[in-house]
Amino acid sequence: MGLRLFTAIDIPPDVKTRLAALLDRLRPLAKLHWIPLEKLHITTKFIGEWPEERLDDLKRALSAITNSAPVEIAIRRLGWLPNPRSARVLYAGVEAGEALTALAADTERAMQGIGVAPDDRIYRPHVTLARTRKTVPLDTLRPTLAEIELSPIGSYTASSFALYLSTGGKYTKLQEFPLNT
Repeated sequence: MGLRLFTAIDIPPDVKTRLAALLDRLRPLAKLHWIPLEKLHITTKFIGEWPEERLDDLKRALSAITNSAPVEIAIRRLGWLPNPRSARVLYAGVEAGEALTALAADTERAMQGIGVAPDDRIYRPHVTLARTRKTVPLDTLRPTLAEIELSPIGSYTASSFALYLSTGGKYTKLQEFPLNT
């Protein structure tokens, strides 16, 4: 059994504070599995299981990503995956333009270069706020979501991305990688 890994862009404290206020409003309205604030992030690549003895190879490959620039990020609008009718994930949308798409693509290439299976899905950046396995009534959430829809949640410039270990329900940052300025 290997390490369960992913790369992500962190969300700064001021934007997390705004997300916390948003989650405080939404949490009482639906019985969902709400993601703890400290686990909120923007995934750039889900790596999955990776052998611990090859962790240095992976870190070297990520360190070699040098042509990515800082990423301007705006978190706004809420939505459902895969869609509102069969909602499984409540997310906050991420608008970041080409810099984030390029970082995700560079990460994908770097990981493929050392044997990580490629992800065939189109990269759609988002912040997962809540999950559910079964269908739950969401009518109580709809008016509040519509109200939130109009206002941006927060924006910032990300100057790094990080490698995370997911174990026992916790995320541990293993290493941070700067984005060229």
